[in-house]
Amino acid sequence: MARLAGVSQTTVSLVLGGNKQGIALHEETRARVLTAARELGYVPDPAARRLAAARNNLLGVFSFTATFPTAVEHSYYPILVGVEQEAAAQGFDLVLFTGSSPGGAQAGDPGALNRVRLADGCLFLGRHVPDDQLRRLVADGYPAVHIGRRDALEGLAWVGADYVAASAEVVRHLAGLGHRRIVLVREDDEAPASTDREHGFRTALAAHAADDPAAVVRTAHPEQHVTAAWVRDRLAEGVTAFVAEETDTGAAWRALHTAVAAAGLAAPDDVSLALLGSPPADLAAARTPTGFDIPRADLGAAAVRLLIAQLSGREHTEPLVACAFRPGTTAGPPPGRTG
Repeated sequence: MARLAGVSQTTVSLVLGGNKQGIALHEETRARVLTAARELGYVPDPAARRLAAARNNLLGVFSFTATFPTAVEHSYYPILVGVEQEAAAQGFDLVLFTGSSPGGAQAGDPGALNRVRLADGCLFLGRHVPDDQLRRLVADGYPAVHIGRRDALEGLAWVGADYVAASAEVVRHLAGLGHRRIVLVREDDEAPASTDREHGFRTALAAHAADDPAAVVRTAHPEQHVTAAWVRDRLAEGVTAFVAEETDTGAAWRALHTAVAAAGLAAPDDVSLALLGSPPADLAAARTPTGFDIPRADLGAAAVRLLIAQLSGREHTEPLVACAFRPGTTAGPPPGRTG
């Protein structure tokens, strides 16, 4: 029947079971299932319907990363801790889908996400998401939540951190120290987390410092673009502070950190540095950067609550999670100014 209707078996079960979960289904999808049922002479089996109504109490977790983030030092690991704790408290077990890990089916392969249907619903993590596959899951009424803003994909629920407000607070802090020329280094993509950080940065820069088109540098290869010579050139132009975004690669902050050291400069004596997020694991032992901390465990727990609400057919929203400002030790007054 699922093949005749051109939908998943999960969708067939939802339609024929009366969709007691309250999951949004397109009317066209529902009509195709009912038409296929009539053509096949389907008669519901009461016992089978009672069995189908039962859930497995399994929540899936799928990560769009090079390897599944189970290492403690991985930036996504605290999210998984929050997911696990909240799932256990709610009486659900977890299924970790290793589609992005070596030896597993790659997330970009057609149909790679179909395996998540083994779980009652699934959480997704990652900056670069195959929207076409997720769109099919959402259209089928499969319960799904993305951890991180993903509002470009209509119908997909998500939880996120308030990167706009947090990034603006970092800029206000730098401006309060006396900085007027500040440059943000970010990776060259359209990830919502990056867009939010830039929006907060530019908004605060326009209000408290000197905004200009060159205030944001986007580069696909930060290690090649952000060099010692580049840093010296920016300082000669009057820039006194650099800000980098956090990503799962940590490339922007690592390149900036390396370039400043290679230029023979020290923060905050010669130049101020700030990080919109937390440093990558290999630099975590260095001086604590000025910036903000992302409440990753809270994000994971919020995602679980939202997914369970979908499964229960309840209206539920999760507010953006606030990020805590981190004073750090890498930002101070511009050279020649004591504050």
